[in-house]
Amino acid sequence: MSTDRLFLLLGALSGFTGVVLGAFAAHGLKGKLPDEMLNVFEVGVRYQIYHALALLMVALLLSRWPRGEFSVAGWFFVFGTVVFSGSLYALSLSGVRWLGAVTPVGGLAFLLGWLAIAWGAWKG
Repeated sequence: MSTDRLFLLLGALSGFTGVVLGAFAAHGLKGKLPDEMLNVFEVGVRYQIYHALALLMVALLLSRWPRGEFSVAGWFFVFGTVVFSGSLYALSLSGVRWLGAVTPVGGLAFLLGWLAIAWGAWKG
């Protein structure tokens, strides 16, 4: 599978799971989690959806301009989603506070992904 198609697939699946998790939060977790933890979960969903769309953009960029920087950006977005959103999901569902210390690593990956796109645009 080509890299652009892989990121298209990963973006679509991430968007799908983001919507499923958002619905789960709204209908399955409301009233079962403290409001603070529900908000933490919803931040994870929000950033997953944002970066699902970013992965779709990366797929389009790669189909037009197959640059290494765009591929690197896609992998940063995948890693960032798993670490950032995943740690927030785990934190909100388990209450294990140290998981919040992992979250900024995912946020840094998101930032590096956006910078990789900027670098690819600058060089291109």
